[in-house]
Amino acid sequence: MALRLVYLIFCQLIAWVGLLTRSQTSKNAEILVLRHEVAVLRRQVVRPRPAWPDRAVLAALARLLPKQRRRHRVVTPETLLRWHRDLVRRHWTMPHRRPGRPSMVPELRRLILRMSCENLTWGYRRIHGELRGLGYTVAPSTVWLLLKRAGIEPAPRRAGLTWRQFLSAQAEGILAADFFHVDTVLLQRLYVLFVIEHATRRVHILGVTANPTGMWVTQQARNLLMDPAGRIEQFRFLLRDRDAKFTASFDPVFAAEGIQVLRTPVRAPCANAIAERWVGTVRRELLDQVLIMGRRHVEVALTSYVVHYNEHRPHRSLGQAPPLGALPQPAPPTNQPTNQRIRRLDRLGGAIHEYTHVA
Repeated sequence: MALRLVYLIFCQLIAWVGLLTRSQTSKNAEILVLRHEVAVLRRQVVRPRPAWPDRAVLAALARLLPKQRRRHRVVTPETLLRWHRDLVRRHWTMPHRRPGRPSMVPELRRLILRMSCENLTWGYRRIHGELRGLGYTVAPSTVWLLLKRAGIEPAPRRAGLTWRQFLSAQAEGILAADFFHVDTVLLQRLYVLFVIEHATRRVHILGVTANPTGMWVTQQARNLLMDPAGRIEQFRFLLRDRDAKFTASFDPVFAAEGIQVLRTPVRAPCANAIAERWVGTVRRELLDQVLIMGRRHVEVALTSYVVHYNEHRPHRSLGQAPPLGALPQPAPPTNQPTNQRIRRLDRLGGAIHEYTHVA
């Protein structure tokens, strides 16, 4: 703004210098033309809005005109008084908030959208009741309006389950059983029977044998059902393949407890993917790193590994938490060296490492 004012003053000075070289007749003719242009513009422009440098130049030049000519300028005494009245009004006017309801805080907005996404069967009334239970005061119509503006359909239109949600709900009652073999140093083949819980990924080793007869497999199934904690009652399905080692006496043991046995299609290991994935995990992390001497050796090694797998090893499907434990809270920041706070625990002679905080 200041540079513009200086520029305008400089232009006026140059114009005044140019006037000195012109004749009086030329000046009078230019004045008449300018007066007529101003009269035409006043008929077309109701209220001009000059900038403050323009006002400063006009005010300075008006001092050079006769008093009777000053009243015909753009800036008149009435304009000056109006500017002062506007200044006084703006100074004494108290600020007021915009009409309508106050805006919703972003935290509450995110909470409403989170509830609608995590609970597809909840309508705006159900979400409003949950918010009231949490201590938030908000009108039901506000919740409805927020969901509408976010493009979220009403509850009946978005109540369908996705495959991920459906499978996660079904996983609570599914067990998977399978065999895998271990070859010892003396080339003896041992068979390991295990079950894994789909929901928690918890593994149970049922037994190890070199001769998996039908009677032996059935007895391991009975031992599983005699769980003293009574957790077997929460399962409704047992998933297994069509291996001949699962004889006709195996399925009735689970059917007597109300557990339905589901057999996978022929040559379809992906149908029992969770159990097959655990077999690959135990081979990569244990069996490929250790030479197995015999049946007793593999039982001890698998027992130690299962404890590590269930109680310490992180699982991506569980949010990096172990099956039998919750993810610990992040440690507070500290300036101490890391090797003074973290301790390494060795399992199976150092084949597996665990890291914990020093007590």
